[in-house]
Amino acid sequence: MIAEDHTILREGLRALLCTEPDFEIVGEAQDGREAVRSVQSLVPDLVLMDLSMPKMDGLSAIKEIKKTRPETKIIALTVHKTDEYVLWALQSGVDGYVLKDASRTELAMAIKNVLDGKRYLSPDISGKVIEGYLEGKGVIKTKSTWDFLTEREREILKLIAEGYKNREIAEYLCISQKTAEKHRSNLMRKLDVHNTAALTAFAVDKGLVSK
Repeated sequence: MIAEDHTILREGLRALLCTEPDFEIVGEAQDGREAVRSVQSLVPDLVLMDLSMPKMDGLSAIKEIKKTRPETKIIALTVHKTDEYVLWALQSGVDGYVLKDASRTELAMAIKNVLDGKRYLSPDISGKVIEGYLEGKGVIKTKSTWDFLTEREREILKLIAEGYKNREIAEYLCISQKTAEKHRSNLMRKLDVHNTAALTAFAVDKGLVSK
């Protein structure tokens, strides 16, 4: 299954993978929430998961999928190559991490390796990060402000950056408007920012939304 919010990239991946005789595309998703729902109904062997998607980001979707269907293999397909993102993805439970500038041959090899029960990580990823994680030291050494945000706060930060108002966030997440406002206030306090533009800039910097 392909989870990618950009239609042209999703269609390109489908066209590319359909030429591989061993692969069958059983479904697509354009945001993290849809990906979680689709995995439950379609039961794919493997998901190609973009990390920066609307409504629910890829990292959160990976965690949700692995809670209910740990046997489903997941490869993060992303532009992010920083140590933070690689570690977050590994800690979320990904079985592979492939950069979007990878070749067709590398992507096919990554999928086959992961389906065979092996872990695959793009060669460009820092060897130190991989070694540290495999030795059981997979922790981000210096805590950033991001690390002190709760899962709910990160979810709301993403929605704010996508332009949702408090009322819309409350309706979407099935919470009260007062609770949505409180989360926004807590985000501003924790991040030491004072307006929506600054919250959005922080979300863009963390890859929650596209520039």
